Amino acid sequence: MTTVPLPLTLANALVRPMARSRRDPDQVFDRLLAEAGRAVRKEAGRTLGDEPGGDEEFTEGFRLLLRHWAGAEGLTPVGWQSAQVHVRRHLTNRARLRRLVAEHPAIEREPVERPVFVVGLPRTATTLTHGVLSLAAEHRSPLLWELLTPGLHTTPVQQRRAIASARRMVQGTNLFVPRFRDIHPMAAEGPEECTFALPHALMPLSQARIPAYQEWHCGRDFTDDYRHLRRVFQVLQYGRERRCWILKSPMHLENLDALLRVFPDATIVWTHRDPVTVLASFCSLIEHGMAVSTHPVDLPGIGATWLELLGRAMRRALAARAAIPPEQLVDVPYSWLGTDPAAGAPKLYAAVGARWTDADAARLPEVAARPKGSRPHRYELARYGLDRAGVESVFADYNALRAEVDRA
Repeated sequence: MTTVPLPLTLANALVRPMARSRRDPDQVFDRLLAEAGRAVRKEAGRTLGDEPGGDEEFTEGFRLLLRHWAGAEGLTPVGWQSAQVHVRRHLTNRARLRRLVAEHPAIEREPVERPVFVVGLPRTATTLTHGVLSLAAEHRSPLLWELLTPGLHTTPVQQRRAIASARRMVQGTNLFVPRFRDIHPMAAEGPEECTFALPHALMPLSQARIPAYQEWHCGRDFTDDYRHLRRVFQVLQYGRERRCWILKSPMHLENLDALLRVFPDATIVWTHRDPVTVLASFCSLIEHGMAVSTHPVDLPGIGATWLELLGRAMRRALAARAAIPPEQLVDVPYSWLGTDPAAGAPKLYAAVGARWTDADAARLPEVAARPKGSRPHRYELARYGLDRAGVESVFADYNALRAEVDRA
C-alpha cells in the first residue's frame, strides 16, 4: 500500500467540492482557454483582445486530453486540479508564444543549430548526463522555470514571478511526495528536461491511468509538437547570446523520427542501462508521483502500462536509429557517469566534440552529488507484477545493442 502524506490528505479534503466539475470537462476546458487568453493579455498590458484562436488543432488536442483525464479511474480531487493546471499551462504558453512571434517576427528566424538531445530509457543517468553537459560555458540548458513559463522575460518582475511560480511547483511536489526529491530532485533554477514544454509527452500517464488518451497519443504524428518545442527555444534565445542547446528527456525516445525532422542537425546522446533495473526504478518513481493524483494506486497496472509504453518507445527508437548518421549519435554506457563521473565526463565531452576544462571539472561534484539529506532509492521489480524474464523478452533487441555498446 502506498502511503498518503498528511498534507495530501488535507489538500484532497479542501478541494473536494471543486471536483464536481469533472462531470463537464468541456465546460472546464472552455474556462481554461478563456483564462489563458486573459493571462496573456494581462502580460502584454492589454485589457481587451481576441481569445486564443486560429490554433484549433492544438487546442482541441488539449480538450480531448482533459475530457479523457476527467474520466480516469480513481482520480483524486487534487489529481483533477493538477489536470487543469497542466492543461491551462500549455494553453497559456501556446498563446504567449503566438503573441510574441506576432510582435517579434524575427523570433522565427532564430537558428537552433546543432542542439544536443540526451535521450534513453528513464533512470539511465539521463539527468546526470544532461547536468554534466550543461556545465560548459558554451552550452545552454533550459531551466525549469523557463520551461514552465517560456517567454522573453524582458523585465525583472516578469522573471521573478516565473521563478516564484516554479518554486511553488517544486515545493508542492516535495510536500505531497516527500520521496520524490530522493528519486528525481528538481530545482526551479536548475536545468530540466524539455518534456515540460513538449505539448503531448507521456507525462499525464504518469499521473493517472488514461487508456483512451494513451491510445490517441500512440497514434499521433509528433512533428508539430517538436515544431512547438523549437519555437520555445527560439523565444528563449531571442535577443540573447547564442550557445549550443543541451536538451534532455527520456520521452524523446519514442519520437526520434519527428525530433530529427524538426532538428535535422541534432546530436543524439543515447544513455544505456539494464532495462530490468530501469523498469524497477522507474515504476517506483511513477508510483510515488501517481499517488498524488490517483487513489488507490494500481501497482501491477503501473508495471503493465510502462512495460508496454517503454517497450514501444524502444522499438520505435531502434527503428529510427538506423537512419541517424554515425557522426550525430553518441552512445553513453551507464558506467561512464553512473560509476565514475570524474573519468566519464571528459569522455562524454570528447564524444560530443566539446572541450572539457578545469572549470568544468571543479563544478562536477555539485552536479554528481545527491541532494543533501536525501535517502537511497530502493525498488523491486516484483512489486509491480513484473519479472526479469518478461522485461528481457520485451527488450531483447535493445539488450543486443547494449552489449555492442559495452564492447565498443
